[in-house]
Amino acid sequence: MRLPSRAAWPIAAFLVGYPVWWALGFGGLAVVVLAPPMAVILWRRRPIRVPRGFGLWLLLLAGYLVSAGMLGEMPPGTYGEFGAGRLIGYLMRLCLYLSLTIMVLYLGNLTEEELPQLTLVRMLGALFVTTVAGGLLGVFAPRVEFTSPVERLLPDWIGGNSFVQNLIHPTAAQMQKVLGHASPRPEAPFEWANAWGSNLSVLLIWFVVGWWVYGGRRRRPAVVPMLALAAVPAVYSLNRGLWIGLGVAAAYLVLRLNARSRVMVCSAVAAGALAFFLSPLQPLVAKRLDSPHSNDIRSFTVSATVAAAGTSPFIGYGNTRNATGNHKTITTGKSDWCDTCGHPPLGSDGQLWHLMITQGFVGAGLYVAFFAGAIRRHWSDRSPIGMAGVLVMILTLLYMFVYDGLVTPLSLYLISFALLWRNTRHERRTSPSALPSPDDQPVVSRSG
Repeated sequence: MRLPSRAAWPIAAFLVGYPVWWALGFGGLAVVVLAPPMAVILWRRRPIRVPRGFGLWLLLLAGYLVSAGMLGEMPPGTYGEFGAGRLIGYLMRLCLYLSLTIMVLYLGNLTEEELPQLTLVRMLGALFVTTVAGGLLGVFAPRVEFTSPVERLLPDWIGGNSFVQNLIHPTAAQMQKVLGHASPRPEAPFEWANAWGSNLSVLLIWFVVGWWVYGGRRRRPAVVPMLALAAVPAVYSLNRGLWIGLGVAAAYLVLRLNARSRVMVCSAVAAGALAFFLSPLQPLVAKRLDSPHSNDIRSFTVSATVAAAGTSPFIGYGNTRNATGNHKTITTGKSDWCDTCGHPPLGSDGQLWHLMITQGFVGAGLYVAFFAGAIRRHWSDRSPIGMAGVLVMILTLLYMFVYDGLVTPLSLYLISFALLWRNTRHERRTSPSALPSPDDQPVVSRSG
């Protein structure tokens, strides 16, 4: 992997140094720490280029700012009082959105000499290796957890917030009764088990591009053993969204690759499927598919979220709300006869539903339009990076129904978006008949 220039150090610190951030208690919040130096460097580099379609993302951010005015309101079917927890959650998400925006612009304004595309892809591949290691830790040592330095320093009224606690307290796995009994679902080095599944699939794409497509003799031999290792936590994660995403990725490759590559993909999938069905992992998947208990929970929260969003369709409510009752009872809270009863937060079952409750139907529409526009604009890019980036955009739209985007998944979605944007500029520069790229639109001049 070619070392990046000094200008690219924040990106290298985030992706390659992610295990350190996780151990310190920052995890996905590392991007908030790194955003200020990136913003300073960006400002000194004016004019700043922005990609096509970025206005949709900026409108999404503007809508989130406006939605703060609804933090004190309660939609029908929810309960709770406006307090520090709701405000902390809103401010943290706002900081993350702003920091990710800076990161995308920073990546897009680095030159190929400062940060080569392949170097960035291999940084993502390095994080894939970290993710597999964390997943194996969650499978074989699921009880591992510790108090991070950040957690020790934060006052209880901040660190005790459930959203904050998930981000700053490192754990190897979540213990959940998905199969009817307590079983570990890997989450290290990320904030939730679902985030681990989403991130694994996205990073897998870039790992294959960096280590197989452009790997050469040195890296290619490591790909198959690494994928075999990744299969263990991928199955033990009991993550149906991840499994569906991998199926969509395989179908996408069969659709878009040339005949020779298509045969290779089909052969690899067939070999992997055979190895899986002959392995001890197969019964675990079958048992998970026979235990769809979470479907009722999701159905309840999604319908309640849509109903609540309908009462503030343009700006939402700024943050999530707790539902009155759940799919089993109209009362709230656990009891001796119903240990699974509680008050599920609306908007916690996927980024689409989260945006509906926080920013209304308009915010959800802007999110969809932003990533769908990236697919449309870059579909014709047949380079390995271009095709991989489009696949990630497709998975982004798929996962929004089942996975929350914040914190780390959205970081990887937007880094993949930046790779697509940079790839268009790079392809046009290297073409003999290259024209000025419409994806490069100066919006800030040196004169201000």
